[in-house]
Parts: sequence; C-alpha cells; structure tokens
Amino acid sequence: MPTIYDVADAAGVSISTVSHVLNGTRRVSKQTEQRVLNAVKELNYRPNSLARALVRQETKTIALIIPDNVNPFYAEVARGVENLGFAAGYSVVLCNSDRSRAKEAVYLEMLTSKRVDGVILMTGEPTTRLQSLLEGRIVAVVFDSDRTLLDAVLLDNYGGSARAVQHLLELGHRRIACIRGPGVADGGSDLRVRAYHEMLSSAGLPVDPALLREGDWTYQSGKAATDALLKLDDPPTAIFACNDNMAIGALAALHEHGVSVPAAVSVVGFDGITLTEYTVPPLTTVATSLVDLGQHMCRLLLDRINGQLPDTPQRITVGNRLLIRGSTAPPPSTGVSSPLGAGGAVFPSD
Repeated sequence: MPTIYDVADAAGVSISTVSHVLNGTRRVSKQTEQRVLNAVKELNYRPNSLARALVRQETKTIALIIPDNVNPFYAEVARGVENLGFAAGYSVVLCNSDRSRAKEAVYLEMLTSKRVDGVILMTGEPTTRLQSLLEGRIVAVVFDSDRTLLDAVLLDNYGGSARAVQHLLELGHRRIACIRGPGVADGGSDLRVRAYHEMLSSAGLPVDPALLREGDWTYQSGKAATDALLKLDDPPTAIFACNDNMAIGALAALHEHGVSVPAAVSVVGFDGITLTEYTVPPLTTVATSLVDLGQHMCRLLLDRINGQLPDTPQRITVGNRLLIRGSTAPPPSTGVSSPLGAGGAVFPSD
C-alpha cells in the first residue's frame, strides 16, 4: 500500500506539506495542493485513520453499551443515538453487556484502548470499578442513574408511574398489582414501585404484598408473575407492569388463562415501545419518545466531548405521558362506562 512518503515523493513536497493538505491544518498554495491531490489519486493513497486519530486525539467514534439487545426499548433508543451521532460525523459502536458487570468492564477496557471519544452507558449505576475506569479516561454519559459523578439522562420514573396508577384508581380499581424490575438497587424500578405504593396509600388503600411481584424486564417474567397473580384467592383487577415487555407478558398470560382484557383485568405498561400499538388490545402505557431519549443522551455526550459543558455533572430529565389505549377499563363490579367507548383509543398529553 502506498504511504504518505510515496505521496510526498510523487508530489515533490515534504511529508508535512502532504499532512497539511490532507488535514487542512495549514494553508498551502493552490498549485501545491493540486500536486498533492493528484499524487493521492494516482497512487490510490488512503490515510491511516488510526494514526490520524492518535495525532488529533479523537476517533469520531462513540459507543453505546446496553444490557439487552433483544429488548426493543434499547433498539429504539439506539436508533436515536445513531441518528444524531451520524449527523454529527460520528460512528456508533453498539455493545451488549447481557446484564453482566464483568462483560461490561471488558467492553469499557476495550473501548478505552481503542480510544473511542465517548461512551453512553445504559446498564445502571456504575460500580466503583467501572466508575474508576471511566473517570479521567473516557467521556461518559449514564442512563437513568442519579447516584453517579458522571453526566446522566434520567426518566421521570416516579411521575409517570404515579399517572399510571392514578389512571387505574380513577377507573375504580382497588386490587392493583405491580410487576417490578429486579433487585432493590435498581433506581428506576424503585421509583416506579415507590409511586405505586404512595398512590395506593393516598387513596386510602393498603398495599398487599401478594400483589407486588418481581420480574426481570422480560416477556417471560411478566407472564410468570401474572400466572402467580391469577392463582391468588383474591386476584387483581388491574396490573401495572414497570416496563412494556413485562406488560406484554402479562397480556399473554391473561389470554392463555381465558381472562378478558380489559373487561376482567386492566393492564398498564411503561416505556412506550412501538410494539405496544399492535398488541391485542393495544397497551395503555407510560410513553417516552425513545428516539428522542437516545438523541438527548448523544447530544449530552457530544457537548461534553466538545468542551461545551461546565465541569459539574449534568442532569437531564426526559418527560413522559400516559397513552390510554384499549387495555384499561373500569373493573366489572363498578358499572362505570369505559372512557374508550366502543373500542376507540384516546391519547391524552400530560
């Protein structure tokens, strides 16, 4: 392969002049520039992008680390990151951690050694080891974690969940179950569960521990949790699942057991993935524009990379709204008319 030395020799100029022409770092005469460009074309010379990156201290590459590439939530967010990154001249590397801290650490080591310009970490609160890996070595933005010294983009977990539970209460439901995410350290899920508890308490309703079930964000766990709820002596008339995947699993379980939705049991999810429009019935959900969410994270990362932010960690909270669809209605005993009428759907903004 031809080298920069070959180009310099063919053009009759110094190596530094070739570099200035190719990188635009210093003005040269039009005649000299044309000789260099002609030599580049004749020799079919391709600059070494890694070498240029080492000189410029940038690679125009960012990485997105997600916990589960099967979950459509992350696929839709990744689209937003990639769209904005590409428009800004950056390539986006997607890494799937499979919810493994060890795998996540390996990825971060690899990404820092490859000198990517920044990382968006969507895998929860960074551990002490991961935090030390990130600090001072690579620019990073963390998703939905408010307990980090890094920049973060947050969801309105509490407000969105409160709207979901309030909707069920206003329909007349009193036996409302909650399928939460895994682990007490999961900040987002904790806020969603806290809203569930506090909305029930504000309505004067006791929180029945039997109605609180743990899933792992997957369809299968939502289905298993609903199977267990239906075996209770006094099963719920409504289910609030802390993400759409588990809510869709709940719909599958209810269908399998011959339980009508929403005539017998109402279901609400959280996230607003596109698939919720096409479930039967369409799922009521707390929706965030996921492409916009990805763009918020990417923009924050690029602003940090480009030195456009103060030294203090930045926090951006992305709002959401309750989309009322066909999966929620009053419980059978109330006799209240459904706000969906004969099967239409309403999409109120907050």
